[in-house]
Amino acid sequence: MTNNDILRRLRYTFDFDDSKMIEVFGLADHSVTREQVSAWLKKDDDADYRSLNDKLFATFLNGLINDMRGKKEGPPAEVEEQLNNNIIFRKLKIALDLQAEEVLDILAMAGFRLGKHELSAFFRKPGHNHYRECKDQVLRSFLKGLQLATRPDEKPAAGFSWD
Repeated sequence: MTNNDILRRLRYTFDFDDSKMIEVFGLADHSVTREQVSAWLKKDDDADYRSLNDKLFATFLNGLINDMRGKKEGPPAEVEEQLNNNIIFRKLKIALDLQAEEVLDILAMAGFRLGKHELSAFFRKPGHNHYRECKDQVLRSFLKGLQLATRPDEKPAAGFSWD
């Protein structure tokens, strides 16, 4: 999954308009323009499409945490130079203030079964014995379940696919 794809899915799930997207970046002390947001949300084959790099997407996720949980005191959260599915998954779990059972329920809504120990392996440090890489299928299922939990009566927009 690309950062742009995840950003599109989050925008749809939470029904964010362009102004809200700009605000979320601002909550992580980074200003973006409507044109930038629009280019990141375009489909990959669109001439105006622009790739969202890891650092900017990490900034968005930090802003999402600040938006949903409130900004904490002290220095701003670290903005990762490189992201992987494990980091993205962890940041979404933090932003939504989810416990393990809630994450498992969201995954189950998307038809994906996972054990509590398997889930905890995604949130361990990479050097840990029980660390496990989060594959696209897991993150995609979480995002799908999140959309089903947040917008249960709506069908995905035309042209929108979970595959």
